[in-house]
Amino acid sequence: MSNDSNDGSDGYTGADLFVDALESYGVEYVFGNPGTTELPVTDAIGDSDLEYVLGLHEDVAVGMAGGYAQTRRYHAHHDDSVNPVGVANLHVAPGLAHGLGNLYAAKRAGAPVLVTAGNHSTDFRHEEPALAGDLVDLADQFCKWSAEVMDVEALPTMLRRAVRVALTPPTGPVFLGLPLDVMMEETDAEPERLGGIPNAGGGDPAQLERAADLLADSDVRDLALVVGDGVARSGDEAVAAAVELAESTGARVHGEVHVSEIDFATDHEQWLSYVPPDEERAAELLSADAILFVGTSTNTTLTRHEEPLVDLDGTLIHVSDDPWEVGKNQPADAAVVGDPGLVLQGLIERVRPKIDDETVSERLKEVRDRKAAIEDRLADIGEGEMRDDPRASKAELIDAMRSVAEDAYVVDESVTSKYPIMTRWDFAPEQFVSNKGGGLGYGLPASVGAAIAEEHRDDPRNVICFIGDGSYLYYPNSIYSAVREDLDLTVVIPDNRNYRILKDNTLKLLGGDEGDHEFVGMDFEPPVDIPKNAESHGARGHLVEEPDEIEGALEDALSREGVDVLDVLVHD
Repeated sequence: MSNDSNDGSDGYTGADLFVDALESYGVEYVFGNPGTTELPVTDAIGDSDLEYVLGLHEDVAVGMAGGYAQTRRYHAHHDDSVNPVGVANLHVAPGLAHGLGNLYAAKRAGAPVLVTAGNHSTDFRHEEPALAGDLVDLADQFCKWSAEVMDVEALPTMLRRAVRVALTPPTGPVFLGLPLDVMMEETDAEPERLGGIPNAGGGDPAQLERAADLLADSDVRDLALVVGDGVARSGDEAVAAAVELAESTGARVHGEVHVSEIDFATDHEQWLSYVPPDEERAAELLSADAILFVGTSTNTTLTRHEEPLVDLDGTLIHVSDDPWEVGKNQPADAAVVGDPGLVLQGLIERVRPKIDDETVSERLKEVRDRKAAIEDRLADIGEGEMRDDPRASKAELIDAMRSVAEDAYVVDESVTSKYPIMTRWDFAPEQFVSNKGGGLGYGLPASVGAAIAEEHRDDPRNVICFIGDGSYLYYPNSIYSAVREDLDLTVVIPDNRNYRILKDNTLKLLGGDEGDHEFVGMDFEPPVDIPKNAESHGARGHLVEEPDEIEGALEDALSREGVDVLDVLVHD
């Protein structure tokens, strides 16, 4: 525990109290990029058991904290002693502004992250010094709660509150500003105990009964279950409950648009597909007599759609631990606010006595027919059209990865390769996380945080970051943090040397063929030498140019400790 103040006196300061409180809550790491106003905190960390993980950019620090929190949340499902909160410490207004991209990503991911930032002393701000700004307002739109500690005596309560808010469902990031004078002020205050963190409960019994009646209705011949990442965040038992409810009701199952975790057993016969962010195909899959949405939050297209994605004349049932998501974009004929896993279990218990075998049988026939209709389309995902190109297709790369590292923990920001990997690889629950926010620059630092978290498992898995070349180039200096922390991390880059997603979206939005557009700013010419870039940060870099080299290169990387970056050339 820390007990030395920044000015060398024997006094116990706000910074000491801050660090001691984090330790008492089970926090082990602070991810950060330091500045002058943070010096009391970093000095106190140096006298504590906390480990400071350096990011060379503030957004890298927030991304590492987010990936750590997402991964430790999985661990916490199996160990009540784990506090999954990730802590990031940034530097006044520009530093916090740098971190907003991945603060947004953490919000979308529901990652329990505490972001703090040093600030100018409270009696100095009127002079508008360099780096000054309204930190609370800057962070507010991306946080569950944003505040500043204006008095050292308020610090214990505000810090306890911040950690509790981050961890209480629906989980998400919070922000606390830490003024320099408050952190240096002496105090005899002590950390407040964190207390128990509640779950979201089992739901309103009346709404559960209503939902069960609608699910059991024999007039509903085509029932769709759309699972979102709130299911995975509830735990692997919630994923199992989703499977059990699907079997009990005869529902076909889809993952929501922009799904980023494993919310259902994708090798199950009632699983059909993820819903793509394409209006026509999404509307096709979301056409049903009744739809049960569970834990969804991003189930809409990238740009505006002309027609409703969901038939509003059908029966719609919503389940979420976040009241905002219930009935957000469509009306809900039954609306259940509660922990998705507990609600699903409650629905199973209520539906089984109400539903007859004939209804389930008729629905399963509809499932088989629907599945047969889309199987060919799914089989071709990732194959591409450049059959004579010597580079690998995305499908070949993914199949090789699955063959070599089937049990690896995968952190994804591969963008145009995301749906190929999720379609071609039947991940287990708690084996895969992706960038749910859509903004580039989260995946690589998140994989560093995930690798740190994975070291705490009794049997750590190989951690693979699967990231597009455009995404990798946002924050390649994340590799430095991984090397500095002596992590075991393998980065696999499906490299087509362009922003393929933007080219695809140009064609969707503006029409025409590729020859009709200049694609301004979308090609990497000349290309960045990614292996040399990785080596400059202390990792091993490898260029993989042909499909038959992939498995061997990946096997070699996984067999060694340390950080490997595999730049795998792929065609579009």
